[in-house]
Amino acid sequence: MSEQKKLGKQTFVLSMPPFLLGWANAVGKKEGEGPLSATFDLINPDTSFGEDTWERAERTMQKLALNKALAKAQKTARDVDLLFAGDLLNQCISSGYTARDVAIPFFGLYGACSTMAESLSLAAMALDGGFGSVTAALTSSHFCTAERQYRTPLEYGGQRTPTAQWTATAAGCVILSREGGSGPRVTHVTVGRIRDKGVTDPSNMGAAMTWAAYDTIRTHLADTGRSSAYYDLIVTGDLGQLGHDLLLELFGQDGVDLSGNYNDCGCLLYDREAQDVQCGASGCGCAASVLTGHLLRGMQAGTWSKLLFCATGALHSPTSLGQGESIPGICHAVAIEL
Repeated sequence: MSEQKKLGKQTFVLSMPPFLLGWANAVGKKEGEGPLSATFDLINPDTSFGEDTWERAERTMQKLALNKALAKAQKTARDVDLLFAGDLLNQCISSGYTARDVAIPFFGLYGACSTMAESLSLAAMALDGGFGSVTAALTSSHFCTAERQYRTPLEYGGQRTPTAQWTATAAGCVILSREGGSGPRVTHVTVGRIRDKGVTDPSNMGAAMTWAAYDTIRTHLADTGRSSAYYDLIVTGDLGQLGHDLLLELFGQDGVDLSGNYNDCGCLLYDREAQDVQCGASGCGCAASVLTGHLLRGMQAGTWSKLLFCATGALHSPTSLGQGESIPGICHAVAIEL
């Protein structure tokens, strides 16, 4: 009889919680000018990373984050059994070309801005299942590549609405190990469901994704029997300021006050007023860089010992919106504990 690892409706408990052995990030100029600049490993003075296209720049950014994380974990690419990676571009080309260059067995993922939680979940579950000894979770986004694909080329100079968010130019990577570590461990994964409340405005993704975050966090707490107070910090990514406030309101209607231990990666990455980013940050590189910078460094320093990381994604495309479809939201929750 195999071991039952499922709790409740959507949560999986890891019987051999893997260690987060090393983590790193690489970011662009704007991110390096924000309030979290001291938590980044590599800050490029511009967004090109020395390349002649934005897409190649994002690929280079991924490799920098991966190589730095491997160095911190005292591992090489040959030690990694599986690479779980994703980005925002069609066919996940940033991750695909990175995987080509490092020659690690590769699962390409797409979860929009939830991809860091998705890759971390699968990388941890693979190790818990005995399907390897070392895995890597890697995610990136780039402001210029995302604008070209999802909205309009930068040269167009379109106006941004007050509810819009700024796609982060950032990559983050975590190296996980089945044994031999002493730091934070992934203990639980709650796999999200698609939630769609009919939002059709691509400049208001915070509203579209909030319902998924609410559903996943509430399910995680019910499945594990924990209260929100169990966690030193519950962090979503990236709802931005509007989604952040809406999530607090939704939980408040349930009689749950999250205000003391909740924040959002989209609210943390930039200074919203000084950097003129409307509702805050977005893009899967936002949650990836905040996790591998501010959050895991905070755990390492003893600021937090129990973290619930809940990256959120808006699963739309220019084609779906052009056909009048609404924006489905997703959120995966990963419990990381010392």
